[in-house]
Amino acid sequence: MNFYLAQIIQGTILTGMIISAFLLMKSKDLFISVIYLSIMSLMLATEFYILQAPDVAIAEAAVGAALSSAIYILAIYKTNRFEK
Repeated sequence: MNFYLAQIIQGTILTGMIISAFLLMKSKDLFISVIYLSIMSLMLATEFYILQAPDVAIAEAAVGAALSSAIYILAIYKTNRFEK
């Protein structure tokens, strides 16, 4: 892969992660916050894959995006969905 193309892709992923983290903090709906967290985790897994660490990428996608999101959604289901 071209070096400059890889830098553009990594910069785009980093920008997306920062935007996702900002939206995660500003959201009053906890369910939407979990979705932003999952998006950020999937972008991080993509970044790990680009950096040639597929085992870490798979672990991040499985634990970060899938398992922790499911646990957060179950916790939100048991409590109030909106932050006061």
